[in-house]
Amino acid sequence: MSPGVFNLVESREKFTAATNSALSSRSCKPLTSVFTHLPGNETEKKSTLDQALRGVLVEQIVKHADVDDHLSLIYISIDGVTEGICSATTPFVLLGDVLDCLPLDQCDKIFSFVEENVSTWKSNSFYSAGKNYLLRMCNDLLRRLSKSQNTVFCGRIQLFLARLFPLSEKSGLNLQSQFNLDNITVFNKNEQESTLGQQSTEVKEDGMEVEEGEMGDEEAPAPCSIPIDYNLYRKFWTLQDYFRNPVQCYDKFSWITFVKYSDETLAVFKSYKLDDTQASKRKLEEMRTAGGEHVYFAKFLTSEKLMDLQLSDSNFRRHILLQYLILFQYLRGQVKFKSSNCVLNDDQTAWMEETTKLVYQLLRETPPDGDKFAAMVEHILNTEENWNSWKNEGLPELCQRKVGPSIQSKLVTNSQMDEIAAKLGGQWRALADHLEMKAAEIREIESDSEDVELQAKMLLVAWQDREGPQATMESLSLR
Repeated sequence: MSPGVFNLVESREKFTAATNSALSSRSCKPLTSVFTHLPGNETEKKSTLDQALRGVLVEQIVKHADVDDHLSLIYISIDGVTEGICSATTPFVLLGDVLDCLPLDQCDKIFSFVEENVSTWKSNSFYSAGKNYLLRMCNDLLRRLSKSQNTVFCGRIQLFLARLFPLSEKSGLNLQSQFNLDNITVFNKNEQESTLGQQSTEVKEDGMEVEEGEMGDEEAPAPCSIPIDYNLYRKFWTLQDYFRNPVQCYDKFSWITFVKYSDETLAVFKSYKLDDTQASKRKLEEMRTAGGEHVYFAKFLTSEKLMDLQLSDSNFRRHILLQYLILFQYLRGQVKFKSSNCVLNDDQTAWMEETTKLVYQLLRETPPDGDKFAAMVEHILNTEENWNSWKNEGLPELCQRKVGPSIQSKLVTNSQMDEIAAKLGGQWRALADHLEMKAAEIREIESDSEDVELQAKMLLVAWQDREGPQATMESLSLR
């Protein structure tokens, strides 16, 4: 073979040998040396080195090598990218291969490496090439993990993605205010199968087995003035459907049901007072047994046998009350993709304001540290209003100088978009051409909804997102 001619097989063998040498010396120098002396152009050599690195990883996985060996290889690939001898996507391809092949306990250690190197992934050399690989890798991991059994690991992945991507990354924002309608709370809907109201194990004889979760006499909560029967059980858990899909609250008949069930549920909370000792004694003992770790349950337990215990649990009560506040914030708030029909009347608004006061009162009365918890919740929800406004304004740069009142007043508001969308109707496609929207964006709008008014609003929202602070009524009229 004449000198200067690139040979794929020979080059790959040399790169493989150099990779093993680099692993032994914990240095990228052997690879750099081979890369410099091999004939061929940069693209050919980079592609061959990428294949060699992946081949060495496959050998490691087949031989059940230690996780540290996999990480050493990935470190070398990172150095290779920095030296300009391999593709910027190579470290991410190797990470994806490792996570696909290893069990979850070893994936935990690999992901710790990913977390520790977030500053590397965000650097100019890696971010553009690797962001989609990292997103896909994290989503694949989340699909393998159990939300109830691997809660901490799932949370780490979400926090990593939050650190990796900028706040304005649209793939991480729920811009269309969609709800997780698959999150259905299952409970007993057949009254004939209910055990509530029956006298179950009222008398406990000595030596009788006590089911797990039962409370002894010394820990029994104060009796509730409202009977806990199947009717209350059904109404209580039916409310979860409104928290799952708040839009149905705008329906007249659904709203009546929601108000009725809510009044009864909150009346139970109001009459069923908790004291510090009763609410926290059992939890403190459990936390001491678990080494002080916080216990979190990702899904409600809806067994009828647990109803008494749940009503006496302060964390459970806080979960329910907080759901009300989040729901009310959505119903009151200005959201881009709300239909123009999603408006509360004066009576509904008045009931919601009174109920909000009651919910905060119940939060303050719920031990431990009820006042502090209620104040913290109020602060967080106020902060959330700012994020909602930011999304409604089309995700403007957070570091930009504040726009003056005269300019701010010219920005297209949500109500103005509603009016324009109603007037446009099916003619929105003509406006799309004037706004220079891409054909792919128009197809996406058409596939997302069949309602022409909603399609028109989605067009305006997409235009506003693109234009940012320049999305004014003046610029729209010039179009």
